[in-house]
Amino acid sequence: MSNKQRKKSSPAAVRLDLPVEKNQTLELTIEDLSHEGNGVGRYEGYTLFVPGALPGEKVSVKATRLTKKYGYARLLDIVETSADRREPPCPIYKRCGGCTLQHFDYEAQLAFKRKLVEDNLRRIGKIENVIVHPTIGMEDPWRYRNKAQIPIGEEEGGLVGGFYAQRSHEIVNMEKCLIQHEKTDYVIEQVKRIAGKHGVRAYQEETHSGLLRHVVTKIGFATGELMVVLITKEDKIPNQEALIEELVESIPGVKSVVQNVNPKRTNVIFGDVTRVLWGEEYIYDTIGDVKFAISARSFYQVNPVQTERLYGKALEYAALTGEENVIDAYCGIGTISLFLAQKAKQVFGVEIVPDAIEDAKRNAVLNGMENVTFAVGEAERVIPRWYEEGNKADVIVVDPPRKGCDEALLQTILDMKPERVVYVSCNPSTLARDLRVLEDGGYETVEVQPVDMFPHTTHVECVVRLYLKKGKQKASA
Repeated sequence: MSNKQRKKSSPAAVRLDLPVEKNQTLELTIEDLSHEGNGVGRYEGYTLFVPGALPGEKVSVKATRLTKKYGYARLLDIVETSADRREPPCPIYKRCGGCTLQHFDYEAQLAFKRKLVEDNLRRIGKIENVIVHPTIGMEDPWRYRNKAQIPIGEEEGGLVGGFYAQRSHEIVNMEKCLIQHEKTDYVIEQVKRIAGKHGVRAYQEETHSGLLRHVVTKIGFATGELMVVLITKEDKIPNQEALIEELVESIPGVKSVVQNVNPKRTNVIFGDVTRVLWGEEYIYDTIGDVKFAISARSFYQVNPVQTERLYGKALEYAALTGEENVIDAYCGIGTISLFLAQKAKQVFGVEIVPDAIEDAKRNAVLNGMENVTFAVGEAERVIPRWYEEGNKADVIVVDPPRKGCDEALLQTILDMKPERVVYVSCNPSTLARDLRVLEDGGYETVEVQPVDMFPHTTHVECVVRLYLKKGKQKASA
């Protein structure tokens, strides 16, 4: 056999070494859930991920995709059912990719999320002896989202709107979504009806034609105020005046109708141009005692009930007495900064997005808080400058995106050596990675509080309390 023939045969040889073949039907016992919420089973030591299967279940599956180390299988039948299995109340649950754990008992979801955090701390962060509290859940884990971003399509000449099917860009039309605020269902239905009536065509990804790309709704849970944002490919909307007039008449409580123009071939929802078509530029909402102005482009936590608990825990972990200077890295529109300002001497917030900082300053004025300073820029550049100017932080709070903290920011924290660090995380794996860096630099992870911001999904947020170990401050002097 030539070398060329040997190279061609080697992939087949690898596949033949697996105990499973593609399209093979087999029976598995599900041992665990992956971070994506898939059941984890093993067949002769080979790991298979099974969407829809739950721990403790014996299932019949069909192998669909195999790699050298693991594979995926489709659930065919449940031979033995978990006591934690529930019937999903959503009629399009099996098609929609919006949430993936409705078939899992809610208390079991909370336990799974706590274990997910513990596993990441141990496996990635090598952090063993730390308190991970039970996940803070919701009394009613439905209808919790104050914001929806609904893609619009066409079906038999009419407009449809919903969420993308799992692993596709096929729009699953919906009449109601059980994790969105109740008003959202009605608003989307009215926009589809009225826009279709006035000749608005849906945007088509394949041909880059049509007009209406997305409808975004924002609702103030505390105020009841409502904003509707129409994301269009072009400036001009057919019969715009009549369309807007009918929308306003048909939607009770609407305070603002906004257009955002996104002419690009992209999956990014918002474009660069935003204009108010009717009503106000902002709606308002409150979290605890703090009031926020929310624009079409503002980032604002989507679950206000759990946000109050999350930020309340961050405030508790900051242990403020009124004498501290606090730095809030990745401050956004100032949500955590303004919570902290209620108890701190001075708060300095930094954020790379200029529009967010303008919102943060506006929110500080709105709440009459004068002990807050906001700056635009990269935290790892701005914070050292503050330090050089004498603004030493007693407490640093970080709330980074899913990718975690920038390495330079972590080094800045280690150089500044604040007595306390509060880390708010939306990704347990990058959290664990960053905690390892902080621990190696002299901090102790004292406790971790998971918070369920997104029931019926695999996402979990955490608040972490860290203290500078005794002696580290003096040693650095």
